[in-house]
Amino acid sequence: MSTILVIANETVESPILHEAIRATAAGADGVEVVIVAPALNSRARHWVSDEDDARRRAKVRLERCLASLTAVGIEAHGWIGDADPLQAIGDALHLASVRQIVIATHPEGRSNWLARQLVPRARRRFTIPILHVVVDQASGEEYLQAA
Repeated sequence: MSTILVIANETVESPILHEAIRATAAGADGVEVVIVAPALNSRARHWVSDEDDARRRAKVRLERCLASLTAVGIEAHGWIGDADPLQAIGDALHLASVRQIVIATHPEGRSNWLARQLVPRARRRFTIPILHVVVDQASGEEYLQAA
């Protein structure tokens, strides 16, 4: 069984993300969709090892995402991942045979992940194809950046 790994935060309910997942899974037998919701935390809370609230928020995001995907006919499961999305990807790759990684972000200027160069760093670190989905919920614009 091959796996599509999706790393998403606030963008988990985006219709374009769901369409990208559906298109990536189409036509393949035995495809598993795994959603990893990083437990994002503030620096102060991280330094005092207070991750409970971050994990609760990640759990809510993950549950909403899984419910939204199920509502459009996509079977998926997932878990809460490391606060560092690059580490969350690495952790997931130890658990599954991943054929595609989908990273969903906000647009430049509003995305901490893009400011930290997540997508280029992931492309350098992992040899698996990465699909970058940009979701601009404020303007309603959504688009894909494939590599």
